[in-house]
Amino acid sequence: MSRFSYYSYPEALKPLFAMKAHIDKSGLEKSLTHLVMLRASQLNGCAYCMDMHSKEARAEGETEQRLYVLQAWREAPFYTDRERAALAWCEAVTRLDPIHGVPDDVYAQASAQFSERELMDLNLLVIMINAWNRIAIPSKTEPGSFQPAERKVA
Repeated sequence: MSRFSYYSYPEALKPLFAMKAHIDKSGLEKSLTHLVMLRASQLNGCAYCMDMHSKEARAEGETEQRLYVLQAWREAPFYTDRERAALAWCEAVTRLDPIHGVPDDVYAQASAQFSERELMDLNLLVIMINAWNRIAIPSKTEPGSFQPAERKVA
């Protein structure tokens, strides 16, 4: 059972919605953003966000195989080098090492795949989904009811 409805406080959520709007316009690939949001949500144990982002990814054409194997992305051959760099960055930023922060090798991998601007946008994406996880988890928002918006036909 849900503890509280954070959507009852839209004014408090404006900064997160603004961050999402920025990321949507950033040029980062939709498929990449879905994978990153799903992976961070897996790391944080946010069932509501895992449900939401897996459904959104599927609605945007992501394959079941890539979604099912995301937790073991390092061993799976069906993620691009750019996606691998983004997932490594996501994990490092989500789990921040208490002594060294984000390791230099993870930064080198990410900076080889992303421009400085893209890396900043990727970092904002990871920050944003971690913030949403930290809202949804304590509120005990129940997973299962989220339905992605219908895709627009061109």
